[in-house]
Amino acid sequence: MGDPIDPTSHRPARAGAAWGTTGGAGNGQVVFTWTPEGRRRDRDSAARTAISGREQATGPDRLRFGTYLAPSVLPVYEAVTAEVGRRLGIQTELVVETSYASCEKDENEVCFVCSLPYVTWERRGLDLAVPVAAPVLQGARYEGRPIYFSDVIVHRDSPLRSFLDLRGRSWAYNEPLSHSGYGITRYHLAQLGETNGSFGRVVEAGFHQEAIRMVARGEIDGAAIDSQVLAIELRDHPDLPGQVRVVEALGPSTIQPVAVSRRVPMELRNAIRDVLLTMADDPGVRRRLDAGLVDRFVPVGPGSYDDIRMMVDACEAAGFAELR
Repeated sequence: MGDPIDPTSHRPARAGAAWGTTGGAGNGQVVFTWTPEGRRRDRDSAARTAISGREQATGPDRLRFGTYLAPSVLPVYEAVTAEVGRRLGIQTELVVETSYASCEKDENEVCFVCSLPYVTWERRGLDLAVPVAAPVLQGARYEGRPIYFSDVIVHRDSPLRSFLDLRGRSWAYNEPLSHSGYGITRYHLAQLGETNGSFGRVVEAGFHQEAIRMVARGEIDGAAIDSQVLAIELRDHPDLPGQVRVVEALGPSTIQPVAVSRRVPMELRNAIRDVLLTMADDPGVRRRLDAGLVDRFVPVGPGSYDDIRMMVDACEAAGFAELR
C-alpha cells in the first residue's frame, strides 16, 4: 500500500546519542525529518482533500512531531513521522524533547505523550491537544485493545515474590510524570492504604531502561516498567531475562496517545488520524512497527483516558501526591 519511505528522509547517524541514562528525555533537537521529493503531493485523495483549498492556505506547511516517551520505541515514532509526511505530502520532523515545557507551550503539532501529563495539563486548564489514536501492542495479554501494563520487576535471585513484598525495600521509577512508572504505582499504594511511606528508599532513574538495569545490577529492589518497553528490552538484550523477573502486573491502563494540537485544522487533524489507522496495512511500515511491538493504531479520544483521571482523582482524595 503506497511507495516505500522516500530516500530524502534523514536521520542523523547518532540520533540516539543525545539520550542519557538519567535526566531529560533528549536534546530537544530534530532527530528525523521527511521531505516530499520536489514537494510533490501524494495521490491519496483523502490526504489531498485535507490539505487543499482553505485548509492549505491556513494550515501548517510543516508538521513537527515531538516524543516524550521511551527511546527504545523511537523507530515507531520515526515510522509515524515519515508515513504522515509521505501520505499527506508535507514536510515532517521528529524532535526528542527534553522536558514537558514544550508540551505546555504547544510547540509541536503532533505529540507522542504519556497519559499522565496529558491529564495533568488538562486539569490545569491547558487543553491544547486532542488524542486521536493509540497503539495496540502485539501479544495476547493486550486483547487487541489500546492498553498496556506496568510490570513490577525484581532481581532474578531476589526472594521477593509480590508487590507487597517490596514494603520497606528500595524502589526506582523513571520520572514523576510517567503513568506506568509513577502514577499507577502511587494509585496502587493508595488502594492498599499504603500512603504513609511504603518503600524504604525511592530513586528517580530517569528512564525505564535505567530502572531495569538498576534492578538487574542489584542496586534497587524493584521498579514498575512499561510493559512495551520491558518486552523490547528483554528481546534486544538477551542477558536481561537472566537478571530480572516480573512478580506482578499493575493495570491494564489505556496506552499513551498520539495527540494532535488544536491549532491544526480539523480536516488535517482527521487526515493525520486516518494515516495512523491505516499505516499498518503497508508491509514496509509493518516491519517498522514490529520493531516497537506495535500491531496497529486504533482511534481514541479524550474520554479514552477516564481510567487515568480516576487514578489521579483517587490519589488526590487520599492526599497522596508523592510516591514514598
